[in-house]
Amino acid sequence: MPWNAAREAVLIPIDVLLAGESPRLEGQDAAHVARLVEIDGPLPPIIVERGTMRVIDGTHRLIAASLRGDTEISGEFYDGPSEDAFLLAVQANVTHGFPLSQADRRSAAARIIESHPHMSDRAIAVVAGLGAKTVAGIRRRVDLGTPVLTARIGRDGRVRPLNGHEGRLRAAEYIRQVPAAPLREVARKAGVSPSTAADVRKRLERGEDPVLPSARQRAAAKLPIAPISVLDKLIRDPSLRSNEEGRRLLVLLRHCAIGTQEWADLAGVVPPHAADLVGQLANHYAQMWTGFAQELGERTRAAA
Repeated sequence: MPWNAAREAVLIPIDVLLAGESPRLEGQDAAHVARLVEIDGPLPPIIVERGTMRVIDGTHRLIAASLRGDTEISGEFYDGPSEDAFLLAVQANVTHGFPLSQADRRSAAARIIESHPHMSDRAIAVVAGLGAKTVAGIRRRVDLGTPVLTARIGRDGRVRPLNGHEGRLRAAEYIRQVPAAPLREVARKAGVSPSTAADVRKRLERGEDPVLPSARQRAAAKLPIAPISVLDKLIRDPSLRSNEEGRRLLVLLRHCAIGTQEWADLAGVVPPHAADLVGQLANHYAQMWTGFAQELGERTRAAA
C-alpha cells in the first residue's frame, strides 16, 4: 500500500481539518477520547490527506485536542492516491491506538475487497488485521457485482494470475494472430509473465498444447473417485462438522452434488430472457470454485 507521507510531523490548525472516513462502525469511543483529554502535553501525530485536509488516522486525538482547547495539532501529511487513504486508515487503527473491533475489521475488509479487488486475501488480511481464511470467506460473500479478475496483487507486490491455463490460452491465441509480436507485448495482452509467454511460443513451435498438462488436469478438477463418495467422506469428517465455516462449506458442496442429467433439467427450465443472467452467475461461481481449488492445491503443495 503506498505511503507517501513526509514522515515529518508539523503543527496543523485544527479549524482547517475535516473528518475523514472512519472504519469504525459505531463511531468514536467517548471513553477513549476522555482518556486522551487527560494527557499532559502534545498528542501523538495524526495523519492527514494533504489534498483534502481530511483526517485519515487520529479522529479520537483530534476531538480530544479540540476539547482541551488546542488550536493546533501535530500531524503528518499523506500524499498518496485518495483511493488508498481508507487502506491506510484501517492499517493505522489496527497497528496502534484504540483497536478496531472484529466487526470493524471484517467490515473494512469487505470494503477493501470491493474497492481493491486486485489485492490478494493475504494482502488484505495484513491491512485489516485478520486471517487470510477469514478474508477469503468475506470475499465469497461480497456483492456479485464485483468484476471477475484474471490476477491479484499479493502482499509482496507481485502480480499472480488467478487462472494460469486461461492466460496461456490467451497468449497462444495472440501469438497465432500476431506471430512476430515481441514477448513483452504477448505477455501484456494475455495478462501473463514474459517467461510464460516465451514458454507458450516454444510449445506452439513444437506443436504442443500451450497449456501445461498439470494445469489442464487441475482446471478439469478431475476427482480420483466419484463425487458423491467424496462428499459422503467429507460429511463424516468431524474437523469440518465441528465449526461454522466447515458446515457452511459442506452445505455448498452438497448443493453442487447433482448429476449431469439434473443440470440439463435445470438448464431446461431457465426462460430465454434470463438465460444470459443465469449464465453470468454460473460463470462467476465457476471462477470462485476454480480459485478455491487452486488455493487448496497451493496449500497441499506447500505442506508436502
